[in-house]
Amino acid sequence: MYRTECFKLDDFKPACFESDHTITLNGKVIPYHTVSEDTVFYNDSGKAIATIFSYSYFRTDVEDKESRPVVFAYNGGPGSACMYVHAGFLGTRRLKYEETDRLTSIAPYEVIDNPDCLLDIADLVLVDPVGTGYGLLLDQEESKNFLGIQQDAEALLTFIDRWLRRYNRGKSPKYLIGESYGCTRSAIAAGMAATGTNNRSYGFAFDGIVMIGNTVTSGKYFGQNLPVNDCVLGFPTYAGVNWYHKHPSDQTVREFVMEAKHFADTEYFAALYKGEALSEEEKEHIIEKVCYYTGVSREYLIRHGLEIDDNDYRSEVLKDQGKAVSRYDGRVTRPLLTPEIVEASKGLRDDATADRYDPFFHAAVTGDLLPYLNVKLDRAYVSSARYYMNWDKDESLGTTSVQLRNAMTRRFGMRTFFANGWFDLCTESGYLYHMLDHSGLPKDRVFVKEYMSGHMIYIGEDNVRELTQDIRKFLCGEDPTK
Repeated sequence: MYRTECFKLDDFKPACFESDHTITLNGKVIPYHTVSEDTVFYNDSGKAIATIFSYSYFRTDVEDKESRPVVFAYNGGPGSACMYVHAGFLGTRRLKYEETDRLTSIAPYEVIDNPDCLLDIADLVLVDPVGTGYGLLLDQEESKNFLGIQQDAEALLTFIDRWLRRYNRGKSPKYLIGESYGCTRSAIAAGMAATGTNNRSYGFAFDGIVMIGNTVTSGKYFGQNLPVNDCVLGFPTYAGVNWYHKHPSDQTVREFVMEAKHFADTEYFAALYKGEALSEEEKEHIIEKVCYYTGVSREYLIRHGLEIDDNDYRSEVLKDQGKAVSRYDGRVTRPLLTPEIVEASKGLRDDATADRYDPFFHAAVTGDLLPYLNVKLDRAYVSSARYYMNWDKDESLGTTSVQLRNAMTRRFGMRTFFANGWFDLCTESGYLYHMLDHSGLPKDRVFVKEYMSGHMIYIGEDNVRELTQDIRKFLCGEDPTK
C-alpha cells in the first residue's frame, strides 16, 4: 500500500497529539483532555513493526481515578477502523442523524456535541487496530503476527496492558465495547486475559463487555459448522425485516419475531430435516407460514427447496416493490439492479447502508473529529482494510463462545451485554439465541436486548439515545434491559 507520510521504517517516530475541551452532559459542564497517539510494537531487534492508534478521552475534574471506569472500544471487519463507534455514539462529537433510509450519501453532513456521551461516568479509549485508521502495519513480513483471530486479540491485550501502565489505571474498572467482528475480538481477548495464551498470561480482568452486533458463536469462525440450517438461524431477522416493511400483523416487532422464531425452531426446522418425506399437505402449510413470516414468494421457496438464502433474501423481500434491503440494516433500501442477472451477480456488493453512510462517517471523522482532537498526520486514514482476505481463522485456544465462557467463569463477576438490532441481516439475532443456548455462559450475568435498528444500532437519534442510556446502566452495575 502507498504511504503518504514520510518516515523511514527503521526509524519510525510515534505520533502524539493532545487537546483540551469541555462538553455539557446532563446539565453539567465536563472538562476533558484528549490524547491521540501511536502505541508501537517492536520485534526482538528493536525495529518498529506495527502500531495501534488510539484516541483517549479523560475527564479532568475527577480526583478518584482508581474507581473510574475505562472503556476500550473498536469496530470490527476485521479490518475496520473505530470510525463508526467513534463518530456514531461514543465520541464527544458525533453525527446528527436524519431519516434512516436517507436518500443520498452526499453532503452536507452535520456533526454535533454528543449529548449522550458517556464521558461523565467513564474515560473512553477508541482503538484503531493495526493497519486500520491511523494504525500501521510497518513491516508486511510481520503480518502473520497481527492478522488473525488470536493474533489480533493478543495485540489488543498488549495495547491495553501498555495503556493501563502508561496512565496508571491498573486499578480502574475495565470494559470492552466491540461491534461486529469487535465482538469476536472482545471474547477472544477476554478469554486470553483470563486463561493466558501459548506464550504468556495476563494479570488483569475485564469487568464487562458490550457486544454490538454479535459475532460470538458456539461454532467455528462466524458460526460455521453449526448443526442447524442457516435459514433457521436467520429466520427471526427475516421476520423482523418483513414486519418493518410490510406489517403483516398488528403485533409488536418482538411479538411477531418471537412467534416466527418459535415456528422456525419447531415446524420449519423439522420440515427441512424431513425434506422430500414431507407430505404435500405439510409442504403447503410450511410454504404458507414461511411466506407470511418472511415476505418471500411461494415461487422462490419452491424453487429453493423451502430454504431461504441470506443473500437472496435481501433482493426477494421487497421484489414486488422493485427494491432490495441492506445487509447491514434491513430498514434501508435501494432500487433493484436491472436486468435481474445484474442484481444476482452485482447486487451483493451494492449495500444501501454502506453506500449511504460510509461517506457520512468518513466526513465526520476526517473533517471534524480529527481536527477537533488536534490530530495532524499526513498518513492515509484507512477506514477499512481488506485484511479479512488473508485472516488467520485458527482457533486453537477455543471458539468465541468457549473463550467468553472461560472469561466469565474464571473472572467471577464479569458481565456481558448483548445488543442486537431487529433488522440486522449481517449478524442475525438467531445466531445469538443459538449461542446462548449452547455455550454454558453464566446466565445471571448475561443481558440481551434488541433495538429498532440494524447492525449499527446507533443509527438514528432515538437509537443512539437508547443504546447509550443502556450502556450507562451497564457501566453503573445495573441491568441494561430494565
